[in-house]
Amino acid sequence: MLLLMRVLVVEDDDRIAVPLLDGLRRHGFTPTRVTTGAQALQAAETDVVLLDLGLPDVDGIDVCRQLRSRSGVPILVITARGDETDRVIGLEVGADDYMVKPFGFRELVARIRAVQRRVSGSASPVVEPDEQQLGALRIHRRNRRVYVDDIEIALTPKEFDLLALLAEEPGVVVTRQELLESVWDPHWYGPTKTIDVHVATLRKKLGDRGWIETVRGVGLRLGRPS
Repeated sequence: MLLLMRVLVVEDDDRIAVPLLDGLRRHGFTPTRVTTGAQALQAAETDVVLLDLGLPDVDGIDVCRQLRSRSGVPILVITARGDETDRVIGLEVGADDYMVKPFGFRELVARIRAVQRRVSGSASPVVEPDEQQLGALRIHRRNRRVYVDDIEIALTPKEFDLLALLAEEPGVVVTRQELLESVWDPHWYGPTKTIDVHVATLRKKLGDRGWIETVRGVGLRLGRPS
């Protein structure tokens, strides 16, 4: 069973916050958003805090320091500040991790789960199968390996992420926008044809076009070859 993790998103920029909240919900999180440091300090405690440093009322570093002084909640800083000094200060005042914008959404999800595991001491706060068997297709998520009829298929990181995302709910259509946000970047502005290129290569490697079905005008879904 998937445990719903409560995430406090401290971000004043709608262009970043809106797709971020949508992505978190799609991945089974329960996000709450605030736009100022004062609201962050008054918010009910959650399981993880995603904290922007460039807030309109107070510097995010001060918010991080105050949150840490009263709580052990995992804090993941997400900011445009990429200087080493900012990273060091953020970690020294209590942040558990530090990501610089722009970032890949799947990496963000992995880091959220990683910091939550480290802080809680739990082996896996989110129950996910390491191995998934779908007919002749076998996916090992932890070591990122894929097999068809027990023969290992060499995939690039993006090909694996694309296949793994479709396999989360076999038969359910994933829109092209969801694929771009989850596999590439939540703020992807490049051509969507990159999906088609990766899908074509992935189908060839899997040996049967039926593994990945195109739903015209909507997106893609994981199928089962006849």
